[in-house]
Amino acid sequence: MNIPDHSVWGGDKDVTVFLLHGGYGSSEYWRPQVKRLLDAGYRVVAWDTPGYGLSRLPEAPLTIELLADSFCRLVAHVGSAGNKNVILGHSMGGLIAPLVANLMPDRVGALVISATVESLGHTEFEYQQNFLAERIAPLDAGMKLRDAAPALIQKMMGPNSSGEAVALVKRVTADTPDDTFREAIRAIVEYDGQPTLRAINAPTLCIAGEHDPVGRPDMMEALADNIPGGEYYCVKGAAHYAWAEYPDLFNAALLPFLERALKNV
Repeated sequence: MNIPDHSVWGGDKDVTVFLLHGGYGSSEYWRPQVKRLLDAGYRVVAWDTPGYGLSRLPEAPLTIELLADSFCRLVAHVGSAGNKNVILGHSMGGLIAPLVANLMPDRVGALVISATVESLGHTEFEYQQNFLAERIAPLDAGMKLRDAAPALIQKMMGPNSSGEAVALVKRVTADTPDDTFREAIRAIVEYDGQPTLRAINAPTLCIAGEHDPVGRPDMMEALADNIPGGEYYCVKGAAHYAWAEYPDLFNAALLPFLERALKNV
């Protein structure tokens, strides 16, 4: 598989923060968070997961393992030297990130998992079926994701979430290709991420949104408890897209964590 499409900012910085988007969207919706990280002195790389944005959907079935392998190639290609690399994975990206940290522990200095159910394939059956039905049923009924996404994304926003970053998320997520989305949801549900959590060696921060119906705060806190030395933070008022809904609160947790985690890198 070729290196997926990606963008690089702040080429002269010492530490690189990689941004992995979720099952909806592309690298485009990270733009406000990219600016925050650049202002804090980091080099930033945001990729389009295979099948998203400008990256082609692979011929092989989409799996979290395949995506992690692709991402490892990207880190090897454009990452900073040694372990001066941070992976921030949101939602589906938060499934990929821990596996990458397992596959290349010498290249990952810190890990951030945002709004993720790490072992969806092995969670409660009813939760799994509801997760599938809510996302795929509209497509099975003949709707295009462009038409179905706005209502789905609105349910994943906090009650008072608004602003330019939220509007950007809504616009970009609606552009997710239907075929890619089906493949991604299947990959998410079939994946068991629990074994990867216990093997993580890098400092890890798990960030939840108070009102997130997907990466619920109780699930995210339990996720952090399964990671050696894992830290947990909940963004009040936010839901699934905390970094866009309440960026000041999100970064008030993220940036000090990175400073602590990377102190000896």
